[in-house]
Amino acid sequence: MLKFVFLGILLFSQSGAAQDPRAGSWTLVSAHSSEDPPNKLSIKALPDGVQVTMAGETHLDFTAKWNAHNTPVPSNPAFNQIEIHRINKRKVEVHEKKNGAEVATLRDQISPDGKELTITTVTEGHPDQVTVWTRNGGTKVPKDPFAGDWTEDLSKTRMRQGLTLKIEPEGDSVRFSGDFSYVGRFDGKQYDVRNSRNDTVQLALVDPHTVDAVYRRDNQVTQKDRWVVSADGKTMTLDTNSTLETGQRLAEKLIFQKK
Repeated sequence: MLKFVFLGILLFSQSGAAQDPRAGSWTLVSAHSSEDPPNKLSIKALPDGVQVTMAGETHLDFTAKWNAHNTPVPSNPAFNQIEIHRINKRKVEVHEKKNGAEVATLRDQISPDGKELTITTVTEGHPDQVTVWTRNGGTKVPKDPFAGDWTEDLSKTRMRQGLTLKIEPEGDSVRFSGDFSYVGRFDGKQYDVRNSRNDTVQLALVDPHTVDAVYRRDNQVTQKDRWVVSADGKTMTLDTNSTLETGQRLAEKLIFQKK
């Protein structure tokens, strides 16, 4: 799966290398990413294409053309062709193929200020994977919008429980503390949950402001949550759907404000 992320940083540009806003050096933001490919990225604009170099535990170095047709990518076991389509000046869609058959689609977007690159990798039968990159050269690493202390807004929530939450980055993981707690990564694996009727949680990073959490008890799905942080980072909305031991189903929307 990690190999599918690599080509999401490519651009297709009809007006030449000078129009490539992604040229430069990038560093992976692990706290915002659902997987860990090589954590250093260099994009060099060429007259008729782009040269990509990635470094870390795995090294990758190749050149691709801006022609929106199948471009050979040698020495890569996951795919050997790519097709690049420019959506607009900040969005690109990349199709990775193996002997002509598509194996993954990557949708990448650069932020309006050009300092952050988000790549979403879509593969059939797997959860979507998100990686976030920050531009080197004095650019501040973006703050995790979920991190901090949160308090339930009782004026906007039907379920008035007075809940408080604390969310903290912990290396490549996230620590969640509330009426239950866990430490987990956005890698599709199940992690133990403490002080809960559920046994495990599985996390997926939909985008830098949205997280899906799936809870299981006795290996059966019992609860699905979606957490969304507002653009200003001050409000977090939880949509939760759960099934109790009695079989009763509950659906709630809770609003939290950052302290």
